[in-house]
Amino acid sequence: MWNNVLAVVRREYLQRVRSKWFLIATIGGPVFMIGVTVVPIYFAERGQQEARNIAIVDGTDVLYERVAPGFEAAGYTVHSVPWSADVMSGLRQQATDGDLGGFLMLDELTLQTGEATLYATDRPSAIRRISLESTVTRSALEYQLEQQGIDAASLLSGGDLRIEMLQEDGAGAGEPQFMVAYIGAFFLYMVILLYSVAVMRATLEEKTSRVVEVIISSMKPWHLLLGKIVGVGAVGLTQMGVWLLSGALITSAGIPMLIASRPDVSGLDEIQGLLPGFGMLTLFMGFFILGFFMFSSLYAAVGAMCSTDEEAQQAQVPVMMFLIIPIMFVMNVIQNPMTPLSTGLSLFPLFSPVLMWSRVASGASVPAWQVALSFVLMIGAVFAIAWVAGRIYKVGILMAGKRPTVPELWRWVREA
Repeated sequence: MWNNVLAVVRREYLQRVRSKWFLIATIGGPVFMIGVTVVPIYFAERGQQEARNIAIVDGTDVLYERVAPGFEAAGYTVHSVPWSADVMSGLRQQATDGDLGGFLMLDELTLQTGEATLYATDRPSAIRRISLESTVTRSALEYQLEQQGIDAASLLSGGDLRIEMLQEDGAGAGEPQFMVAYIGAFFLYMVILLYSVAVMRATLEEKTSRVVEVIISSMKPWHLLLGKIVGVGAVGLTQMGVWLLSGALITSAGIPMLIASRPDVSGLDEIQGLLPGFGMLTLFMGFFILGFFMFSSLYAAVGAMCSTDEEAQQAQVPVMMFLIIPIMFVMNVIQNPMTPLSTGLSLFPLFSPVLMWSRVASGASVPAWQVALSFVLMIGAVFAIAWVAGRIYKVGILMAGKRPTVPELWRWVREA
């Protein structure tokens, strides 16, 4: 028995990992992301070192000490140049000769409106420009507020809105948790659907090419079904492992390198603190594995009972709805994770991979027994679905012609 199953697993796994699609999606994806983000920035920064030397001409005599730290934080080297009648012509000549990257002119209008002019030999990026504009405007505003006796530093550093609930109703996700919960839920939806459809297509291809008749002569149908599901699932785990490892390397090495070359995007270092830890990643993989086993069994049954790709596209709609419905509720579940509706939906086995993950990743205090119960129910659903799907697969894989009706499917389940 197990020799037959392992043979199918090996064939399904090697056939897919050797395909061009797998190599492009698994290896090419992370490489492409690194290529279009880190590499261009790295080479662009190497040629901009001279352009980082900025002179600041402060015609107000009060703004330089405020503006300079902001420019330095954005990656510039700054120095002060006294105001004079011919200062602009001299600085222009230095910039033309390549001795200066540019100069910033501050005057009385800057104090009144925050407007200033930066004469540069190289146009700053959109993000850096916003940072520099904010620095000049904030400096002028701080000065004006201090002239009126207001604690500008405390006011401009950002306030704090404290929220005290009148009654306990479960906290929704903050923005960081929302992104982790939503992106993770959508990713689960995509990979479960992608690899479950792969099982259906593999089943359909073997059935239509009559190869399955030869295979079934040497093993039981459910051995073939189990081998296909495990083989395709192993491909999914391999691809996700490569993606997760690549993501970890990019965030641990790529982000610090990017911040070092682009100080104006220093806020990216907060991303590392928002990424799920080992426990959450383990939970994520658990939801993927059980979700894949449930839906791949259903999709294998769909492939076995259909004779053409068009029939399979139509027959998979009811199964796909069990993935679409939780995606429709995921926003509400993330924002209100502790309501009875969210709890009930997340405990339904076919919805649990997406919705229970959303509740846990949202930062809500989901009781451990509910997470454990969802896994118990999903494991039970895996066996129940596999039993039904296996009986449909056993009969349908050798059937040809018209797609069976629901009563005929029920007869297959009873008589197989």
